[in-house]
Amino acid sequence: MKNIRFSSAALILVALISTACAKPTMATSPSTVGGSFALTSGQLTGTWTLTALQPTGQPSQASPDAYAITFIDGRISTRVDCNVCNGAFALAGQTLTVGPNLACTRAACPTMAFETLYTSILSGDHTAEVTGNTLMLSSSRGRLAFTQ
Repeated sequence: MKNIRFSSAALILVALISTACAKPTMATSPSTVGGSFALTSGQLTGTWTLTALQPTGQPSQASPDAYAITFIDGRISTRVDCNVCNGAFALAGQTLTVGPNLACTRAACPTMAFETLYTSILSGDHTAEVTGNTLMLSSSRGRLAFTQ
C-alpha cells in the first residue's frame, strides 16, 4: 500500500514538473488573426499608386496615370485624375473599411467614367493584402491593385 501511494505521488510530481517546465503555447505570431496576417496602419501609411482595377465579373483595366491613394493617421486622400477625395479609414485584421463616405471635388476630368468606377469600388469594406510594395484591395465590388 505504501508503494502504491509513493508511486502515485511520484507520478503526480512528474506531471506537475512537466507542466511547469513546458513552453507556453502562443499564437503563431502577434501579427496573425484567425490564421491570416493582420495588417497595421504603419504598413499602409504613405502613398500608393493605382495600377489596375477589376470590377467583379469584368476584365482588369489598367489605371490612368493620375490615380493614387495616401493613408495617414486614420485618414485617406485619393487623387482621381483632376479631382481629390478625402475620408476616413479603419483597419481591423485584414479588413480595411474606407468611408463610409468620401468627400470629392467634382471637376469634369477626362477619365470620369474610370473615376466613378474606382470610387465605387474603393468605398466600403475590403480584404487588404500587402506583399512587398504591392497593396491589393478585394471586395464584392471588385479588386484594386496599388504599388508603392
